[in-house]
Amino acid sequence: MLARKSIIPEEFGLPGLVSRMPRKPVFRDRVNKARFIAKNGSCNLAHKNIREQGRFLQDVFTTLVDLKWRFTLVIFTTTFVSSWLLFAMSWWLVAFAHGDLDPERENLSHCVTDVKSFTSAFLFSIEVQVTIGFGGRMITEQCLAAIMVLILQNIVGLIINAVMLGCIFMKTAQSNRRAETLIFSRHAVIAVRNNCLCFMIRIGDLRKSMI
Repeated sequence: MLARKSIIPEEFGLPGLVSRMPRKPVFRDRVNKARFIAKNGSCNLAHKNIREQGRFLQDVFTTLVDLKWRFTLVIFTTTFVSSWLLFAMSWWLVAFAHGDLDPERENLSHCVTDVKSFTSAFLFSIEVQVTIGFGGRMITEQCLAAIMVLILQNIVGLIINAVMLGCIFMKTAQSNRRAETLIFSRHAVIAVRNNCLCFMIRIGDLRKSMI
């Protein structure tokens, strides 16, 4: 059977009227969501209420490298000054135990010459650890304790130099500084490669070396 043809024109029918009705634009409220990774590559992440913070001290070197520069410089200065003061006290105690601080024994042999106060002991401690050379103050062979303190301070000074200088070197050679010489294209392309849609960008390396 053939369907009867309607006497109402198609443009006035229900489908035609619905298609010509103006549609209200749909507006979606924009919600400004915080980005997890910023456009410059930095992570928008804050660490709060961290439990078991003592775990950071189990890897002291990495903790020092991850600190900000101001804290690193404060620790750097504090470590050296504290070691100088500690061994200055040791030299002063050696001189005091041997009687070098007694004015009546100026003509006798001393453990360390010209160490007559804590200030002179502090200066001698800096001279020993920094190895800038002895002037009027120098150690003699009269005291075994002074020789042991000299050996101990040299070993401790070498360890402090290795750790602190290694920390400074690692901070200056971090990989995030290397990213400053990598340039990404401002535009991206989606194209078909191997029957798959691929997102493609261009990357340029300003350095000739591949380090």
